[in-house]
Amino acid sequence: MPRSVREIADFVQAQLLGDGALQLTGISSIRSARQGDLVFVGDERALPAAIASGASAVIAGEFARHYATNKPLLLHPHPRLAFARAAGLLLVLANRKPGIHPSAIVHSSAQLGSDVIVDERVVIGEAVNIGNRTWIGAGCVIGDHAVVGEECRFYPNVTLYAGVQLGNRVVVHSGAVLGSDGFGYVRDEKTGRYEKFPQIGRLEIEDDVEIGANATIDRGALELTRIGRGTKIDNLVQVGHNVQIGEDVVIAAQTGLSGSAVVESNVVVGGQVGIADHVRIEAGAILGAQSGIPSKKIIRGKGVIFWGTPARPIREYLQQLAVLARLTKK
Repeated sequence: MPRSVREIADFVQAQLLGDGALQLTGISSIRSARQGDLVFVGDERALPAAIASGASAVIAGEFARHYATNKPLLLHPHPRLAFARAAGLLLVLANRKPGIHPSAIVHSSAQLGSDVIVDERVVIGEAVNIGNRTWIGAGCVIGDHAVVGEECRFYPNVTLYAGVQLGNRVVVHSGAVLGSDGFGYVRDEKTGRYEKFPQIGRLEIEDDVEIGANATIDRGALELTRIGRGTKIDNLVQVGHNVQIGEDVVIAAQTGLSGSAVVESNVVVGGQVGIADHVRIEAGAILGAQSGIPSKKIIRGKGVIFWGTPARPIREYLQQLAVLARLTKK
């Protein structure tokens, strides 16, 4: 969808130098840019290449203010961030028209907002509510009584179990399963057999969350699993039942969170981290890749990097490695 340079500048709150009426149709790297593309420059050394490229406009820092060019410049203190926001505007469901594909199955009681896109082979259950301008990709299944907010994007083959609730602008990538049963069983000591504990709770996902491909998020056992606003979850992440994740958390691929873990806001979790049940990660902590956190442990320290198994502050971890290396040599 073409957007004027002025429209993009206003959207990302950048100062515009040059022709604001010029139309932009996409984004690109500097090397691959063509007419209609928008590029960004985070370093003054790359500015000449951006100006000489085929791009129609450039997002840059204050360093570009006095550069002589006829190409429109959008000045922003954080060019990379402004570029990411501009991309979200330029790439919104390009070439997709609202409507329901003839092969989709939509229950008569489902309520779909305006400009919703439902692709082929989608199944939408009873009493589902889908907000305006949401896209449901091919092969998705949305269970009974689920609620999906406005401007959400479901890539092909996403599954929402019954009763799952999503806020606005949630992005869910292919193969993700939201609201499945938690892994909860009770052992009969007499027989040694396991019997399933009821998994009848809910899953709520707040606004602006993104969930990667083949991620799985279980609903609560008897209560609630919650993913806070703005959290970003990578591919192949497992979130167990009753987990509480705060706002603006980042979780990298192949991480697992066991039942009833709590991750407070602004935590960063590296890849392949294992978080056991009833763990609490307090606000702002950083867990390095492949860290392990045992059951019921509390990790605290805003901005502190934790590493190893069991996870401890990285300085302590490195000191222990150094001692071990010296002992090995002896």
